[in-house]
Amino acid sequence: MTHLLKTTKWAALALSLGLMAACSDSEPDTSAQKSNVGGGASAAQSTLEAAKAAGTIRIGYANEAPYAYMDSSSNRITGEAVEIARVVLKRMGINEVEGVLTEFGSLIPGLQAKRFDIIAAGMYVTPERCKQAAFSNPTYGVGEAFLVPKGNPKNLHSYDDLIKQDGAKLGVVVGAIQSEYARKLDMPLDRVVVFPDVVSALSGVQAGRADAYGATAMTINDLMKKSASGDLEKAEPFTDPVIDGESVRGYGAFAFRKDDKEFVDAFNAELAKFIGSEEHAKIVEPFGFTETELPGDMTAAKLCGENAASGQ
Repeated sequence: MTHLLKTTKWAALALSLGLMAACSDSEPDTSAQKSNVGGGASAAQSTLEAAKAAGTIRIGYANEAPYAYMDSSSNRITGEAVEIARVVLKRMGINEVEGVLTEFGSLIPGLQAKRFDIIAAGMYVTPERCKQAAFSNPTYGVGEAFLVPKGNPKNLHSYDDLIKQDGAKLGVVVGAIQSEYARKLDMPLDRVVVFPDVVSALSGVQAGRADAYGATAMTINDLMKKSASGDLEKAEPFTDPVIDGESVRGYGAFAFRKDDKEFVDAFNAELAKFIGSEEHAKIVEPFGFTETELPGDMTAAKLCGENAASGQ
């Protein structure tokens, strides 16, 4: 298959995923025409001003542990991103957060449509996403992993291992960065299986629809901790994919609308005081995060690259 044909097919996939993201919420949402904070703010108020006045704000999440998910035992959304958001927003004078469950691929469209005002889902900061949303500085950095059938029958320990085996299929969640990794590594399009969410991806590997589910190491760790079936395992050891000559490491952050710069700046100011503190360590430890996942001196500006410099 020629490179041009591969590129065309990947472009078609990207378009279809975008349509899935745009169309996944079929019910009308009247709040899309007004600010969600405090039930509708005046046009003169910024998102930050409206949130402070109301004392509450809506956050979009995709039900992916350990970043943001509904805890059925307490009927409360929680996770690394959610709990950090609660602390930082409270320091800013916003005491309550309301969660809006959304498919991962629909998070940015939902943000742009004002269904919610912040994405709190552990979303990786990438140059492509920076064209559509403004990101806070990251709260964590992590590598990749595969979830595979027990015994790892196809001996998959990297994206390269999977690509070299004819017919081996990779499962990814719609809108997630792993699809982009597969594209950049020239994985054949017909060997990428797109699932709507993490639970579907896990079931897909169990059913043999995919030979591996690619996700962040934290996501796979959490799935293994909670899975009682015993028919799946984390592929170990695992080698992160090399993209553009560098081993990938993803950095997750909060996303805001691009016209909410005041909000992002205020959020970052408080976030800087919190990340790496004892309070931060205590809050994220139950979700499997340690000092190893600290983002160091990485910033959204560095991750956005030329998009940050150009203001895109």
